[in-house]
Amino acid sequence: MTIEGAIGHVVYENEKNGYKVMTLETQDGEYTIVGLMPLAEIGDYVQVEGEYLEHPMYGPQIKVTSYERKVPQDVISIRNYLGSGAIKGIGEKLAARIVDKFGTDTFRIMEEEPERLSEVKGISQGKAYEIAAQVQGKRQLRDAIIFLQNLGIGTSMAVRIYEIYKENIYSVLRQNPYDLVEKVSGIGFKTADAIALRQGLAFDSEFRICAAVTHLLQEAGGEGHTYLPKGELVARAQELLLVDVTLVEKNLTDMMLTRSVIAKRPMLLESRQEEDDLEIYLAAYYYTELAVARKLTDLASASIRTKEKKEQIEAELDRVIEEETQLKELDENQRLAVLTAVTHGLTIVTGGPGTGKTTIINAMIRYFQKKGHTIALAAPTGRAAKRMSETTGHEAKTIHRLLEVSGAPDGAGMKFGRDEFTPLEEDVVIVDEMSMVDIFLMNGLLKALVRGMHVVLVGDVDQLPSVGPGCVLRDIIGSERFPVVKLTKIFRQAAMSDIIINAHKINRGQDVEPDPKSRDFLFVKRDVAAQIIGATITLLREKLPDYVHASVRDIQVLTPMRKGVLGVENLNRELQNALNPPRENLREKEAGNIIFREGDKVMQIRNNYQKEWEVRGKFNIPIAKGMGVFNGDLGIIKTINLFTERVEVEFDEGRIAEYTYAELEELDQAYAVTIHKSQGSEYPAVILPLLSGPQMLMNRNLLYTAVTRAKSCVTVVGSVDTFRGMIRNERQMMRYSGLQERLAEVL
Repeated sequence: MTIEGAIGHVVYENEKNGYKVMTLETQDGEYTIVGLMPLAEIGDYVQVEGEYLEHPMYGPQIKVTSYERKVPQDVISIRNYLGSGAIKGIGEKLAARIVDKFGTDTFRIMEEEPERLSEVKGISQGKAYEIAAQVQGKRQLRDAIIFLQNLGIGTSMAVRIYEIYKENIYSVLRQNPYDLVEKVSGIGFKTADAIALRQGLAFDSEFRICAAVTHLLQEAGGEGHTYLPKGELVARAQELLLVDVTLVEKNLTDMMLTRSVIAKRPMLLESRQEEDDLEIYLAAYYYTELAVARKLTDLASASIRTKEKKEQIEAELDRVIEEETQLKELDENQRLAVLTAVTHGLTIVTGGPGTGKTTIINAMIRYFQKKGHTIALAAPTGRAAKRMSETTGHEAKTIHRLLEVSGAPDGAGMKFGRDEFTPLEEDVVIVDEMSMVDIFLMNGLLKALVRGMHVVLVGDVDQLPSVGPGCVLRDIIGSERFPVVKLTKIFRQAAMSDIIINAHKINRGQDVEPDPKSRDFLFVKRDVAAQIIGATITLLREKLPDYVHASVRDIQVLTPMRKGVLGVENLNRELQNALNPPRENLREKEAGNIIFREGDKVMQIRNNYQKEWEVRGKFNIPIAKGMGVFNGDLGIIKTINLFTERVEVEFDEGRIAEYTYAELEELDQAYAVTIHKSQGSEYPAVILPLLSGPQMLMNRNLLYTAVTRAKSCVTVVGSVDTFRGMIRNERQMMRYSGLQERLAEVL
């Protein structure tokens, strides 16, 4: 049956897959409609097709098979289009007056009787003809935007889609709307699925099921996984699609045959031989892991093996140590790390805070410099690279800068200036904070390295793994295929720091007792969320800046989660109100659920390889330019230009990037950030508000990472019991990563 009406209210909604139970008010009365309608909202006037049935518990319902918005939405679409800025000289208010006057006849009037536009207040005869000319010239774009708006897509996204597909947009949406997920940044499976179902695509369509599998594997990549076990993937797909499991399995088998996904049987766990334990990869993820395994093996195969050379190297290292005062306390394990780096193509050094990783890097640099070798130092983030430069006296770059990364010509992804065809020319490459490096960045780095180089990977394997997919450092060490030096001794100066002592206790699962005499590991006990927020604000504004000799903006609030009273979202609102409240001289712009204000501390939350930046010198003249702002970069909003609708953000090292209002979705407030986002950074002081949270987040690994971000002071504000509970909680979020298996494959 087919009926039309307005959606009255939503009785039930599954946010994950868009399944809804809603009331539909029609001329014949009120109906209950059920089905997948992710973009349908209260007030929409829709036409639905479906099957009338009697539910044994809930009574009469219409099970919806397809739906679309009808005429009243066209009026809204016309008004949205005219008020979007697409037509010069028409703003939101004037657009509303035009549509109120002419309704759905608006565009016909503009094209056939443009002089009638002067009937609207604020439009002269001359302006009427100017508007008509613009409308005529942009007819294809206009029609596409309105068509897409009727499918629930906003104006700015509609323009982006049209720029990619042009006049082909209609055939693409009819034949395979899921193509948008691959081609258009910001369009996810849920949106594409809603478009497809509205246009009558069958629930059990091959297009739909294959697109869902691809989407779920990409979504898993966002969770840090490089693959999903088959059983888990099928279960996720069945929940998302609401189709029979056998259909999912059939289409998954077809995808295996076409190699759009790769299925691997686990190599390292012999007991896991069930069919559901097949590891299902997107092809790009599998071949990236395989490429990393091959390159690591190739680099490691270049070693200096003769006894004579080793003795000569030891003698030369002794001379370097004798000449460098700060190196005279190298212990046997540190010395082994340097010798291993000198005599091997690939060396891994891992250890916690205070175990001398920086001293080892300095010793390697001095030795290789004496030998006349050229050296490149790198780290995953700008802050980590800056710290590496400061502690070594040798320039360090981000891995992206080292590889001369820029945006790809097609606007999607990144392009490496250094790769297998144009490799790095240095003799030695040392990379710090390796726990942050995901499988794709590792692949990019390894492509630029050649056999015969000395490659040293340094990191703390007990830190949280990378935000991106994979467990690169942990898998390399766990494979036991390469020379690894593990540092465990805490050196004398570090042993005076309660931060370092307690970090190691946390890592070993030992209790940390509040010590009122501690100068750098403080507890402020509070049991109510509002009191914790109040104490955090007091610490930021009044106590810690003078104590650690740092500005308020350099002190970082870290929290395990995004949601909740003590999650990132609420803390940022509270801290913004306290530290940067509204003032007449501060311009602001609301984007989504965030009010961005001049002076706000913000973070880039996704890689943007196309984003241009510049460093300005005297009189605001640019003295350096580049491309690329990356996930985790911190900055301050310098200006918000309400006329040009542009926002300027100054990131580390004075890099200033400009954002349009539409691009503000790439930024988040950063007065508080999640512990995961803080990886690779070091702050003068860290505040940890802790009260309660999900067990999978409130764990030892997360707490250890948070504590080791602080240089001079850690302050835990909240419940000591929660703090102790995190130490006892050994549970880490499961991450499916197959690099160890790929290394076994290669060897």
